[in-house]
Amino acid sequence: MSIETATDDRKARLGRLTFRAWRRGFREADLVLGPFIDREGPSLAKADMDDLEALLAQDDDHRIYAWIIGTEPTPVEFETPVMGRIRRFMTAHVAQAVRDGAG
Repeated sequence: MSIETATDDRKARLGRLTFRAWRRGFREADLVLGPFIDREGPSLAKADMDDLEALLAQDDDHRIYAWIIGTEPTPVEFETPVMGRIRRFMTAHVAQAVRDGAG
């Protein structure tokens, strides 16, 4: 596979992940996962993209959000480095939104 093809494949995959992150069906999840993928997506390693793809394949958005905010235990298969990044992003994102006057 050429570098150009690999780059195109990565862009397409990132586009699919972005679509799925922003259109969860549960607004709170959208507001964490959408901005996360917009800001952090381009720097995700392939393994992180794999883990995020598996997370976004889950249908229960309320449960995903509960894992992110820590109100439910995260299943071992989703307790990944990318979940840690999502949690850190959410903490910073929410803190910034509050500083900006949200809430």
